[in-house]
Amino acid sequence: MPAPRLFVFGLGFTARVFAEALKAEGWRVAATCRSEDKRAALEAEGFDAFLFDRGRPLADARAALDGTTHLLVSVPPDEKGDPVLDQHAMDLADLRTLDWAGYLSTTGVYGDTRGEWVGEAAWLRPTGDRQKRRVEAERGWLNLYRQYGVPLHVFRLAGIYGPGRSALDNVRDGTAKRVDKPGQVFSRIHVEDIAGTLRASMAQPTLGAVYNVADDLPSPSHEVVAYACDLLKVEPPPLVPFEKADLSPMAASFYADCRRVKNDRIKRQLGVELKYPDYRAGLDAQFAAEQGH
Repeated sequence: MPAPRLFVFGLGFTARVFAEALKAEGWRVAATCRSEDKRAALEAEGFDAFLFDRGRPLADARAALDGTTHLLVSVPPDEKGDPVLDQHAMDLADLRTLDWAGYLSTTGVYGDTRGEWVGEAAWLRPTGDRQKRRVEAERGWLNLYRQYGVPLHVFRLAGIYGPGRSALDNVRDGTAKRVDKPGQVFSRIHVEDIAGTLRASMAQPTLGAVYNVADDLPSPSHEVVAYACDLLKVEPPPLVPFEKADLSPMAASFYADCRRVKNDRIKRQLGVELKYPDYRAGLDAQFAAEQGH
């Protein structure tokens, strides 16, 4: 019996961690990328790689998707919509070997709850254009399940961090800021816990399910930076009021919403036990690994 095959649309930070873990277990893994150089590099690493982008659908979708048992979509929607849905919805609807599909969304679809806890059944009130596009993309993917039976699951991810993309890395490269906006908290999730949640869902699929993926401790970002500085034994950057922080429009947009994300569904329905239940556990583990402990 052939090994299961994962096909990933968009092999970004999160999807790569997940895909590499499965590949190490003997899975066949295929992924899309946007340049010929990247395609060649992925092929050299043992992935089946295919070019894909808005305006450049898979050259032979039937052949590329052949034998796919599991699908992960991490390509974000653009101004025109979801590029995967727009170009390959029917190819996926016709994929009879598919046992599980996951769409990586964001907790940004909830908008601003003024710090209140929010669960999967809450109304979606996105505040920005990027978040509004996510809501539409979620609807499109869930419609693919409702109309054609594609075995879809939606994962709403909190702020993602992990080795190479953490407060420790930001402190080291000089980009860390300590911004003070009283009452502001962010929910986070370690990339390995995202991978663990996806695996748990694959083990017990619930078609059409939506899951928040967040840790147990929503926290102000300046506390996380201070903790990273303490680990690195460096002086933390000064605490700057939000109004004077000189943030980029993208960075400032994250402060428009304040919410605490409930994660009880992944624990109750999927049996997930978070490896890193808060940012301290995640940063401690990264720091220890970097020190060779």
